[in-house]
Amino acid sequence: MLSSQHHIINRVAQWLREDKTVWLCTILKTWGSSPRPEGAMMACTLDGELIGSISGGCIEEDFLQQLRDGSLKERYLDDRRPFIVHYGVSAEEQARLRLPCGGQLHVLVEYLEPHEANRAVFNEIDSALNNHQRISRLVDLHSGRVSTREQSSDDAVVFDDKTMLHSLSPRYKLLLLGAGDVARHVAELALAMDYEVTLCDPRPSYLDNWQVDGVKTSPDLPDDLVRDQFSDAYSGIVALAHDPRVDDMALMEALQTPAFYVGAMGSDRTSASRRQRLPELGLNEEQISRLHAPIGLQIGSKTPAEIAISILAEITAVRHQS
Repeated sequence: MLSSQHHIINRVAQWLREDKTVWLCTILKTWGSSPRPEGAMMACTLDGELIGSISGGCIEEDFLQQLRDGSLKERYLDDRRPFIVHYGVSAEEQARLRLPCGGQLHVLVEYLEPHEANRAVFNEIDSALNNHQRISRLVDLHSGRVSTREQSSDDAVVFDDKTMLHSLSPRYKLLLLGAGDVARHVAELALAMDYEVTLCDPRPSYLDNWQVDGVKTSPDLPDDLVRDQFSDAYSGIVALAHDPRVDDMALMEALQTPAFYVGAMGSDRTSASRRQRLPELGLNEEQISRLHAPIGLQIGSKTPAEIAISILAEITAVRHQS
């Protein structure tokens, strides 16, 4: 599975390789209530194959109608360069497109022909996201030429009258430790929230009856798995095994990485004992201070599903603060 942004980039790259021309829409700016954030994308072919979203569906319908009646291409052919469409600028249009009250969108529309330069750019972006690397798409608003930049911005989109810089992030990934009921609920919620999820448990037989569709499982040693696959800023490590042989091995490695989140399940007493053990594994006070334990926001959770909600809520809060 791919993130929503990556999924769109991947499909655009595929369409270009198939010699199909692509319309690509990117939200530049929003005002008031907007169903989709700045940087959100939608793409479609001339045949009407569509992926992504820039609204709740009404703008997509309007866009497809303009594609069918030819007015979209006519507008592009006026000067053969990307153009900006303003949606919701009047009360009548807000009502027609069923936009939330006061909602407005400015959308950049690009016409991508399947030539070698465009194929190379979108293949490069797709490859970078596959390798969990941030990358930006730079669009020359006068010529329509698309190129890539390694630098990115805290803002999803930065634009002026000459260029648009669109920052694209790879999919976030979670490593869950310990095959149990809490891990099952965490995995299901995390998948729904667009995370790439792996479940690790090296203990014999623990993985035999644990399965969630879309989740990779691994019997490897957790510290090796963290070192090899979960040691970047897009990784979260969630220790749920209640077994120091599993949890502590992963935490020892994870707390030395730039992982955006490291947490461990357990009571206040268990967490205090863990913090006393971690220095014996070579971790310093600053590294140990990164550990979220007891894991999750304090919402009075008792059942595995409620605990999973509290864990994903905390992960979400930490992710948006980082």
